[in-house]
Amino acid sequence: ASRPSTPRAAPPRPSHLARQHSAMPATLPAFEYLADPAAHPAAAVCVVFGEELFLAREAVAALRREVLAGDEADYSLAVFPPTTPLADVFEELATLSLFGNSRRLVIVEDADEFVTGHRQALEDYVADPSPAGVLVLRLKTWSANTRLYRLVASRGLAIDCRRPKEAAVASWLRGLAQRHHQVELSADAAGLLVAMVGPDLGLLDQEVGKLALTADKRITSEQVREEVGSWRNRSAWDMLDAALEGRLDEALVLLNRLMLAGESPLGVLGQISATLRRMAAATRLVLLAEAAGRRPNLRQALEEAGVNKFYLAKTESQMRRLGRRRGANLYQWLLSAQFDLRGDSRLPPEVVLERLLVRLGSPAT
Repeated sequence: ASRPSTPRAAPPRPSHLARQHSAMPATLPAFEYLADPAAHPAAAVCVVFGEELFLAREAVAALRREVLAGDEADYSLAVFPPTTPLADVFEELATLSLFGNSRRLVIVEDADEFVTGHRQALEDYVADPSPAGVLVLRLKTWSANTRLYRLVASRGLAIDCRRPKEAAVASWLRGLAQRHHQVELSADAAGLLVAMVGPDLGLLDQEVGKLALTADKRITSEQVREEVGSWRNRSAWDMLDAALEGRLDEALVLLNRLMLAGESPLGVLGQISATLRRMAAATRLVLLAEAAGRRPNLRQALEEAGVNKFYLAKTESQMRRLGRRRGANLYQWLLSAQFDLRGDSRLPPEVVLERLLVRLGSPAT
């Protein structure tokens, strides 16, 4: 016999917050979000994805300011590595705040593997989240062909922090100058700054900060030309990045361009030496920790060696590829290259630099 039918209750009407998020695009460009975070309130589950570290940090900081307030806000914050058990994350999200009525903010960093390993449970959580907490997943990639993506698109907030196109950077930079440094950046100066420095947002923010120190309420293109490093400086940094990341062909092409442009070989070495010395210092700190019987922390060693916070993740990745053996040789390689360029070697100067790049860029053995 068939079961008697029972009337079903009408589905609940969506709340104002749910309607607001359902009207939003699947992902929100970071520039748009950061321009007015209040217009895009935090959902129970927020995804911050993309390789642009500066934008990701700004987005997470904006979410933190919204969710946490008051002097005791830090007590309602938990930051977890990707290896954290899922039960610990859910328990933290369900725990009521000890202070006031504020929600808890739980951040899982480098969460790509965390999401892959717990996708079904996260899908269930997005559908029925805890009202006590806000979960922020910091990802490198965010696949649009998954159910979790669609659930977050309809019920959560996904902020796109992928590297923006250069055309959009200049406009963003003008707003950043006003918000962060309380100085006006002219349109011409912003365009020139992006052309000279490139689309590295953290580096652009640093350059605007330095320019703001000497500007009289307004940064002009003339000031940018006088005070910001030339394209040759930028090419030297790109060359070093390419070598450290294994793109040796690209690094050698950039070196060749610098030589053809008349750049001094000693000048090129000087531009990349500071970065390599910091990496050498970090390697030494790691080796000293191991010799003392302590477990080394590469990220902490890089911070102590003076690596800027905006470049920690990139430099850590480069260091892991370089390896401790080559890292321990960096001081000697730099000293040898300097002496060779000053006349201790019969090799042409460009070959001395090529040899250094090959040492940095070849696969570890």
